[in-house]
Amino acid sequence: MVKKSIYSLLFTCLFCLPAFAQEKVEMADAMRSNGKIYVVVAVCLTILLGLFAYLFYIDRKVANIEKK
Repeated sequence: MVKKSIYSLLFTCLFCLPAFAQEKVEMADAMRSNGKIYVVVAVCLTILLGLFAYLFYIDRKVANIEKK
């Protein structure tokens, strides 16, 4: 049941993405022309990598606790 709902969510998201890509965003164009968009992308990637590292760390701790 959970697998089916996850697949449905992914399927829906994949078909919605092209609809959002059609719009022109003025703020993104201004940030891209100033070179600030790369800073935004770098910050987002840093946050995501930090979250993944934290989840990996927590998973290892839980696995060690389960072994004990």
